[in-house]
This record gives sequence, C-alpha cells and structure tokens, in this order.
Amino acid sequence: MEKVAIHTASKNYPVYIGSDIMHLLSSCLEEYTKIMLITDETVSKLHLGTLIEQLPNLIVYTTPSGEKAKTFKIYEDCLSFALKNGLDRKSVILAFGGGAVGDLAGFVAATYMRGIPFIQIPTTILAHDSAVGGKVAINHPLGKNMVGAFYQPEMVIYDTNFLHSLPERQVRSGFAEVIKHGLIADPAFLQELMENLSSLNHLDNIQLAKYLKKGIEIKSSFVSKDEKETGIRAYLNFGHTLGHAIEAKAGFGELTHGESVMCGMVYALILSKHLLGLTFDIQSFINWIEKLDYKWRIPSSMEFNTLYELMKRDKKSTSGKPAFVLLEEIGKPTMFEVEKSLLEDTFYKLSE
Repeated sequence: MEKVAIHTASKNYPVYIGSDIMHLLSSCLEEYTKIMLITDETVSKLHLGTLIEQLPNLIVYTTPSGEKAKTFKIYEDCLSFALKNGLDRKSVILAFGGGAVGDLAGFVAATYMRGIPFIQIPTTILAHDSAVGGKVAINHPLGKNMVGAFYQPEMVIYDTNFLHSLPERQVRSGFAEVIKHGLIADPAFLQELMENLSSLNHLDNIQLAKYLKKGIEIKSSFVSKDEKETGIRAYLNFGHTLGHAIEAKAGFGELTHGESVMCGMVYALILSKHLLGLTFDIQSFINWIEKLDYKWRIPSSMEFNTLYELMKRDKKSTSGKPAFVLLEEIGKPTMFEVEKSLLEDTFYKLSE
C-alpha cells in the first residue's frame, strides 16, 4: 500500500493507494452518527454489494452514471434524501464512484448544514485527479463545474481492485490526466511514460499504483501551495480551456473528460510552440498517444465560434478573454491570454 499526505491551508489528510485496502474504511467511520453513501448506477451494480456487507448500516443514494449525476436536480435530491434520513453535523458522506460522483458528493457535503465531513472512495483512474484537492461542483447548462466550492475530504481510499472493471474508454479518459501531470510538472515522468507505455490495456496493480501515486504527488504539490486556485493551481487546468468547451458542446457525457482534455492538450502544445517557442517534439507525442488509441483532433461537428464563446466563460478567463495554461518547456507552465485569430487558425489545423 502507498500513502500520500495532502497538506492544504484548510486541512491535511491521507490518500491511501493499493489493492485490497477497503478494510481501512471501517475503523474510520466509528465516530459518525450516520453514513450516507452516494454512488452511481454502474458502480452500484458492480461493487455496492461488497461494501454493504462490510457496512450494513449504509444509507445509499444512487445517481445516474457519468456527468448526468452533476445536475441541479440530482443535487437537490441528494440534499432532500439526507434530510429525510436524518443526517446531522456528525454524519459523513462517502463518495463511491468516479469523478462525477466525487464532485457531486463533495458539493453535497460542503453545503449540507453548511458542511459535513466526506470521504472519497474513487473507482476510476480519472478520479486520481478529481478526488484529491477539494474541488467539488455540479455543472450548469452553460459550463462545466460552474457551481461549486473548495472543500477537502477527510481522506481518500483508492483501492486499485475497482479499476479492473473499467471499460477501455474510461481507462483512457482517466490516464489523460496522468499524462497531463507529466507535461506540466515532470519531464522525466513524461519520458518514462512515453518510453515504457505502449498500451493501456494491460496495466497491473503495481503499475497503476505507481503512476497514480506520482500523479497525486504532482497534484498535491500544486494544491499545497495554492488551495483555492488564486495562482499556480490553475496550471492543473492544462488542456482544459478547450477541453471543457468541447465537453460542454458535445453534451456532458457524450465525450469523456479525458478525450476532450487530450484534444485540449495538443491544442495547447501547438499554441505553446507558436507563442513561447516550446521545443518539445509534438509530433512524437502525437504518435505516442495515437498508439494509446487517443483521438486528438477536434470533432468535425464543432464550430470555432461556438467553442470560443464557451472558452471565454472558462473560470481562468478574465474580461471575456480566453486564458490558457501554456508551456515554456515541459514542466514549466505559465498563463497566457491568446488572441482570437491565433485560436481560430490553430483550431482549423486540429479539426477533423
């Protein structure tokens, strides 16, 4: 088992990573009056029975799968469910699922009775990023994660056994964030991935734990210095300005988060080369992600002006100007406002 200590201004907490570690949960719950678990339909069918055997007094709310969980309606239903079941300020919420469930459950916990504890139990690779750092939110029809808070969990228990039930597409989606961490913070880690990883189909528990721990450590280094994203934490959004716009335009859940962000990262790499003289071999990177079965071109159904309006609404943008995380070199990110003409020219270079 691996352990990463997360240090933030508001709270310090552990992240446990390994196989067969769910036994850690039982001893952590003795102090709480009631335990509400929020999960989704897919995770419920695959894994809920095992958890109920361990914790028979769970109060379970099941959401739709994916981004459909992060709506105002589901959020309100969760609050009503908690009230009807008598949760108080000494109760706890467990987020049992992927990034969407974690975002929703964390926001419910942050706002129920002005805040009660919650614990993250991720079941996807993508959640190695979203479960750590305390960003919790739901979506607005006009933008992803536009209604939310910064609210840290009590702990994260990341049992890699859950990851073996993931479909290939979800593995690929989650691993895009691992690649992102290498791009923004660790050239050696990125080189290791590019040299040693030619497929995402046969990752074992040891490899997963190693790569996930590294990604979490990189994220923790940003979060510990800038918990509420007033500065360098925004660098974790590399690829997300365009990525979130693509995700929103497609309809949340139609394209995965990682698929959309991979398009955004290639877009940001090309902008970085043009504006900052990035010397990284982008074509070699593209060749590698293609071996991993990523699609990096912007879908032909997307129009530039529509995505541009969505990019202007991105939380990093100011005065209606899209702001991008770009790279001066691998591991050296910076913020940059990019002119519309260059964004449009680059957009058409990447369009299918």
